[in-house]
Amino acid sequence: MHRIEVGSNILQANEEIAEENRQIFRTRGLFVVNIMSAPGAGKTSVLEETIKRLKPAVNIGVIEGDLHTTLDSDRINALGVPSFQITTGTVCHLDARMIHSALHGFTLDGLDLLFIENVGNLVCPAEFDLGEDLRVMIFSTVEGADKPKKYPVMFHEAEAVLLNKTDLVPYSGVPLDELIANVLDVNPEANIFPTSCRTGEGIDLWVNWLTSRISAPRSARDAATATGG
Repeated sequence: MHRIEVGSNILQANEEIAEENRQIFRTRGLFVVNIMSAPGAGKTSVLEETIKRLKPAVNIGVIEGDLHTTLDSDRINALGVPSFQITTGTVCHLDARMIHSALHGFTLDGLDLLFIENVGNLVCPAEFDLGEDLRVMIFSTVEGADKPKKYPVMFHEAEAVLLNKTDLVPYSGVPLDELIANVLDVNPEANIFPTSCRTGEGIDLWVNWLTSRISAPRSARDAATATGG
């Protein structure tokens, strides 16, 4: 009897397509950010605030992933930013093949920065390389201080972790210092940004850091990607 490592085969195939995507992005000089979170953490709200601060100096495009509807994509289009919707149905994450297929229907011409807003899920998206330069996790503070240790993969894989909805901390009873400590236990190299789209707290700091990553030399970006950054 032969054992077939289905999971390994799927991930290996994904890596091959992700590398094709990466080469496409590099050829165009495009910086790509994969934004991940659980549902309701505020991915789209953070993305909206980020876009407002980067425009018009940066030409931005967005690929949106959702199980159903184009609601988030419509919000991005309302900002004057081109957006392409991937509707996954029952699939809880985006993979490299989906992104590769989207590139046939979504022009990258003239773009400097591409955001990929992944499907809302705290586990699966972190397992699939899309060919991105940067992985960012958005985590709602009200989800609890224990989640980094209970669901460590996404926290470990993200180069930046935005602890969003800090305006709700006084009402949630979640100790922000404990949450930050738990993130650093899982990923000591994480760049952590407490943020609130309602009050604006931390958004400028996050955008300034992102701008520095975008403007870093390609050699430094590639080194960060190679080491899992």
